Amino acid sequence: MNDADYMGLALKEAEAAQAAGEVPVGAVVVRDGEVIGVGRNAPIGSNDPTAHAETVALRAAAQRLGNYRLDDCELFVTLEPCAMCSGAMLHARIKRVVFGARDPKTGAAGSVLNLFAKQGLNHQTAVQAGVRAEECGALLSEFFRARRDQHRREAHPLREDALRTPEKCFAGLSDYPWTPNYLSDLPSLAGLRLHYLDEGPADASRTWLCLHGNPAWSYLYRKMIPVWQAAGDRVVAPDLIGFGKSDKPKKDGFHRFGWHREVLLELVERLDLCNVVLVVQDWGGLLGLTLPIAAPDRYKGLLVMNTMLATGDAPLSPGFLAWREMCASKPQYDVGRLFARGNPHLSVTECAAYDAPFPDAGHRAALRAFPRLVPEHADDDGAEVSRQARDFWRTQWQGRSLMVVGARDPVLGEPVMRALARDIRGCPPPWILPEAGHFVQEHGETIAHEACRHFSF
Repeated sequence: MNDADYMGLALKEAEAAQAAGEVPVGAVVVRDGEVIGVGRNAPIGSNDPTAHAETVALRAAAQRLGNYRLDDCELFVTLEPCAMCSGAMLHARIKRVVFGARDPKTGAAGSVLNLFAKQGLNHQTAVQAGVRAEECGALLSEFFRARRDQHRREAHPLREDALRTPEKCFAGLSDYPWTPNYLSDLPSLAGLRLHYLDEGPADASRTWLCLHGNPAWSYLYRKMIPVWQAAGDRVVAPDLIGFGKSDKPKKDGFHRFGWHREVLLELVERLDLCNVVLVVQDWGGLLGLTLPIAAPDRYKGLLVMNTMLATGDAPLSPGFLAWREMCASKPQYDVGRLFARGNPHLSVTECAAYDAPFPDAGHRAALRAFPRLVPEHADDDGAEVSRQARDFWRTQWQGRSLMVVGARDPVLGEPVMRALARDIRGCPPPWILPEAGHFVQEHGETIAHEACRHFSF
């Protein structure tokens, strides 16, 4: 057997430690090609701060040999030893230590300090680093990621009337590397957990507030966020309750226009968003276009894509009525297939990512509810505030605007958007994208670069 083989045995011990709820570190002691001691992390289970994998393996080897001196032995461990374990190895006269992943926080074999390089010590132990380092590091990374997820869940307990999409549904998302952020203490949330992305410096001179629609989530902005990050800007992209990584109330009737709007208003206040370019599409526009009337000084720009203001005093478009009817007749429609149909350039994994938040019918209440929530009559929830928003955009808006239209959208395409453009003070002629459909953000990199040039303040 060679070093990699012995490290494989140590990895098995690390996996056993993980199964027992310990940090996954494993070790073996070898003498003349024979394993004479094995150890796995056990400080938690044994209530022993010294029960690191290396010390457990050293004890087992010493008992096997009947001698605390292990002069001719080699120790293989999946993680760089700490100062305590390094000291134990030196006292035991270990001939050679081989480790896998480095430990930048407590490693005492070169990362934080190197006890093995101290020439004044009366014994010198050879050190070999990086054997099967990737496997050893991946095991640790997965363990700590799972523990962080558990801590987040415990910090945001799930309400009995809601569901939470399992994290495994989001594993391996394409081009979505960002750290999740969660809130559950906004007054309107009443304990529901809201997910949002918040990338870039909090004091950036420009903040992009990206609001998605139905049935999308913040994944929709994955092609635009990197452009704005590279420009040094802040990007905030929440998942509406019922979508993405946010909690999903079980009942369709939970969802109301005014309630979702209030959650967004509270989020903007909590994060103290300033110099905002409001980025909206679909329901992100129905809700988002009403936000500036509450705090107009926060908003400096508007990037508006395939959406509308539903004021209740004008007929809804035939395209939208057809969409609403489809949702009612086929409530289990395939979300990924919907995106693929309008965006044939998307990969299978990208389409699957859009479907990921909705593993079964119980998680789809928002998808069923939202088409019915669009205000159709003057006294519908949201209609009055939408009329106030229309007046604001017509007469009070002082910022810059950019309208981008996916021409292939049968629901909120060019006719609807040109009508909306007439309601936005100072809005330049729409930028028409002939190849884009309803989900314009799937052509987002080009749009994001142009937006950077357009919104300079």
